[in-house]
Amino acid sequence: MTAFIIRRLLWTIPVLLLVIFLTFVLMRQIEGNPFRRTSRAVSPAVQANLERKFNLDEPWYVQYALYVKGVFTLDLGPSLVTRDRTVNDIVKEHFPKSLELGLLAFVWAIALGIPMGVVAALRQNTAYDYTLMFISNVGYALPSFLVATLLIYYVSLKAGLLPTNGWEGWKYKILPSFALGLLPMAYFARLVRGSMLETLQQDYVRTAKAKGLRRRRIVMVHVLRNSLIPAVTAMAPLLGFIITGTFVIEIIFSIPGIGRYFVTAISSRDYSVVMGITVLTSVIIIIANLVVDILYGILDPRTRDART
Repeated sequence: MTAFIIRRLLWTIPVLLLVIFLTFVLMRQIEGNPFRRTSRAVSPAVQANLERKFNLDEPWYVQYALYVKGVFTLDLGPSLVTRDRTVNDIVKEHFPKSLELGLLAFVWAIALGIPMGVVAALRQNTAYDYTLMFISNVGYALPSFLVATLLIYYVSLKAGLLPTNGWEGWKYKILPSFALGLLPMAYFARLVRGSMLETLQQDYVRTAKAKGLRRRRIVMVHVLRNSLIPAVTAMAPLLGFIITGTFVIEIIFSIPGIGRYFVTAISSRDYSVVMGITVLTSVIIIIANLVVDILYGILDPRTRDART
């Protein structure tokens, strides 16, 4: 297991370099200049000085090398638009809110989605199964921005139960986290149900029943552990979906997270902020994939032995 973890950590380096390079190239394809905006018109001489200050007058490969060096020294550079602020400052101030939103949505999606799938599988073709799958199908079909809009209208404006704008207390976090976590919750429920139904038909489960083991022991020891493997595998991509989904939710609910800065940075051509947030998101997803692989090995030792 140790060798596997070390090997995966080493693989993160070329993956991260590729992400940086692709983001770097794509940002250079966007027309416009961060110093040529109507509200901040500058003379050609001042613009040349600004480009020299931020190394924008250097060849692209030099700029790329300088940025890679900054990433590996934990220096994401200065913002090209926001005066006297670095990308590190922006991340430290706003990223914790986005991370909290994403984790809340992820936790409640797992906490509800997995039990829903288990109950639906154990009560197949009953009212429990039909009801839970109907809820999961609705949650799977509705995009997060539509769910957020409906929650704001009915729960906040009509009923006046919960606030919608800001991130000051626990009441402000319920609607955004619910809107963001509904689709992952539905996905986990469907995935676990299908996996459990398949596992319940395996020979070793039938053997356990024939030996007279209690149903609860069969489910907890033999069925649930193997049925969770697909759900664990899906956690990393779903976490990536949740992280990117926070950008939209933050705008709808006026949450001062990193997502709003990301959208603003794209429109204002703030290259360093866009690349910094992209790199940070990529690192989180890479770490999530590593954690998923470790959990996968714990649930199924055969895969751990094969990979090490």
